[in-house]
Formats: sequence, structure tokens, C-alpha cells
Amino acid sequence: MTSPVTSYVIEADGGSRGNPGPAGYGAVVKDAADGQILVETAEAIGTQTNNVAEYRGLIAGLACLLSLAGDGARVEVRMDSKLVVEQMAGRWKIKNEGLRPLALEAGALARRLKVTWRWIPREKNKDADRLANEAMDAAAKGRPWSLSASSASSGAVAGTSAAPAARSAEGARGASGSSGSSAGTSAASSAPRASGAGTSGGRSSKKSAPATVTGAGPAENLLLFDTDTDTEVAEAPARAERKATSTSPGTGWRPPTSVATSMYLLRHGETPFSVERRFSGLGDPELTPNGVAQADAAAAKLAKESYGLQVIVSSPLRRARATAEAVATRAGLDVVVEEGLRETDFGDWEGHTFTEIQRRWPDELATWLADPSAAPPGGESFGVAARRIEATRDLLIERYEGKTILVVSHVTPIKMLVRFALLAPLAALYRMHLDLSALSLIEYYADGPAVVKTFNDTSHLR
Repeated sequence: MTSPVTSYVIEADGGSRGNPGPAGYGAVVKDAADGQILVETAEAIGTQTNNVAEYRGLIAGLACLLSLAGDGARVEVRMDSKLVVEQMAGRWKIKNEGLRPLALEAGALARRLKVTWRWIPREKNKDADRLANEAMDAAAKGRPWSLSASSASSGAVAGTSAAPAARSAEGARGASGSSGSSAGTSAASSAPRASGAGTSGGRSSKKSAPATVTGAGPAENLLLFDTDTDTEVAEAPARAERKATSTSPGTGWRPPTSVATSMYLLRHGETPFSVERRFSGLGDPELTPNGVAQADAAAAKLAKESYGLQVIVSSPLRRARATAEAVATRAGLDVVVEEGLRETDFGDWEGHTFTEIQRRWPDELATWLADPSAAPPGGESFGVAARRIEATRDLLIERYEGKTILVVSHVTPIKMLVRFALLAPLAALYRMHLDLSALSLIEYYADGPAVVKTFNDTSHLR
């Protein structure tokens, strides 16, 4: 039965005595209104590193909340691990390969919730820290963790009986429901040891601003930007630039050293807003009859055996979904909806033409055109879009490594992906034109380079 509480807090922690050494984690689920502990769980996980244990605590806490409140619950996740919080919020890259499976598993669970990530100092994480230390004590003695007297006195439900196990990274994605095992026996226990972990201790403990994830992934808390008008905007300041892709060596003169992950990028078909050149962000217009014909033409091309599509991923907005479904029907594939590919929110400008905006919001428009950190009134900024799209790209490459993927999205996500691959500045967006139903192709290699092989191909529309 769903709990009447509408907002929750998860506090999670983990550690090891030796790093690596006897390790354990702890997690509690609280009522955000009064701080009452609703569920707590812990586990002794043998010999592991601090970071592995911290991720395991996060996974267990998310699984407990899903068991208690179901999908869509609103929660603030609090941890004293700067590393885990920043990686899950998408601000730090995951450089330790041993942590990737755990981050993917946690992200799959987080996408089912409305999560705000917050770093807290250790002294404010006492409940989870206590449980983690009990689990580490048990690990040192080679015993399983059991509910202590201090835990029992809190009145909390033990996670080992109240919460299902967190699924594996693959099994959790897009799934609903849960397995019958306990949170204390998460599938993450088989994850590779994170060699060289424990780096969070070397990071600044400065508290970071919370980043909200609403149905996205480890890094999908970052918002998007795009317009169906494909309007050119002024060059943005260099200070807003972010590192957009890998800097691994790649000259372009040597052949790739591994199998590519091929990502076809398809812009959706025509809508009434694109005909009238109106800003179309989170508004959800359907395809026009011509847009349906454009989607069908793209589907006929992409369903050919030579393309070898294995996965179709779409923005959740109807114009992209309809275009993706047209291809999926012909190719015999399902459509995976990825929130990180959606259009940006234009706020008050939604549905207006550029001229209308220029007349009604001249100052706001001038600021927005000059500064990528500026957002339309009530909307989202261009600079933030780059970070979210980059994070979504990384997620897809990790999830579908070596496969041929079709991504159905919008103008700016597609332009951003091309820009990242070219190591181009933000101003490069203003030198690209992307037609409706246009097809592009980027290939990503494990040794570093990304190669743009096709851009704005509309030959299927002729």
C-alpha cells in the first residue's frame, strides 16, 4: 500500500576499514515533514572500497523508498560522499570503471523517482553512518548485519524485510515492480572492486547546490534547450564553455581501434509550430500530415538492413515519439523513451514567434541571446542544456556500447551532440542548420575519438 507521506529523505553512507577492507553500508528513509525514520537497512559486503560501499548504500536506500512509496515519489537524497553526489548529479565524470555498474544501477532506480541530490557533512548523516559502522563491524567479524537495539528503538522498519533488492543495472532500467529479495542483498554485490577508490576524501567538502532529477539518470538532472524554429542566436561567451567530450588522443589519421557505437540522430517531422516558426519547447504539438509523411520516409530508409538498427531511443515529447514509432514499426523494434532527449522549456516564450518575443520581451531576449547562462522567463538556459545533453550522451554510450542506436530528438540536442563530437565551441551551433526529419550520424570509439560521418541528410524526403 502506498504511504500517505508525499515527500521523503534518503540518507545513505558506506565505508571500509582499510579501503579496501571489511566494508558495509547503511541507509534510512525518512518522512521529510518530521524526520521520522520509516525504513532502515544495512549490509556487510565483505572486502570492498569506501566508494563501492557508498554507492551500495545509495542503491539500497533508493530500493527501500521504491518499495515503500512506489514510482514517482519525491525525495531528497543526502550523502556525505562528495564523489557519489557529484557523479549522480552529473557534475563529475565517472573515471573509475569499477563504479560504473553501480552508478548505472543507482541511476536506473533514480529515474523512477523525483530526486534532489544534496551533499551533507558527516555529522549530519548520523543515522546512516551508524548503520554503516554496524555493517562494517559485522563484515570484520565475517557475519551478516542484523538490526541492533539502537535501530530497533527508532521504530523503523528493517529494510531487509520491507524493501526489495535493487535490480541489476540492466534489469532495473525502465522496469516497474521489484524483486522479492531484500535491499540488504542488492545485485550490486557482484560489481567489480573499485581499485584506487576513495578519491572523495581528496575533494573539497564545500556544499554544492542541489540538482533535481525528474525521471532521468545519473546525470540527467540537467535541463535541455532547443527550438523548432532553428533560430540562430548570438555567439555565447567563452566562459560558459564546458568540456564536451573525451580528450583521449585521436588524430583522425589512424583507424579506430575498437568497434564503434553508431548513433544515428533523427530530427522529428513537421508540426504546426514548425510551420509557423514558433518556439516549441515542452509544448507537445502532434505531427502535421506532412510531418507524418516525413517520419514514414525516414522509417523506410532506416528500416533497411544496411542500417542495422538495434536500439531506438526517443525524446518523450509526442512529435519525437511519433517519428520514432514510425521507424520502430518498420524495423521491428521497441522505442525506449529517454527524458534527457526532450526539448527545453521556453517558459513564457512557448508558442510565440521570434518577432513576438522581440516585441514583448526585448530586454530578456537580448540577454538570452548574449549569455548562455540566461534563460527565457520561466524557462531554461542554453548553457545548462549542453551539460544535460552531454550527460545523456554518456549514458547512452555506456548502456548501448558497440550497438547501432537511433536517437530521435530535436534541433538543439542534435546540434549539441554534433558539436561535442567535433570538439567545437558553443558558437558552432550558430553555424549549423538542421532540417525537419534530417538524419545525422556520429560514431563513438572506446579509444577516445568521436567521428561525425553524416549531417543533415534529407535525401529520403526527395
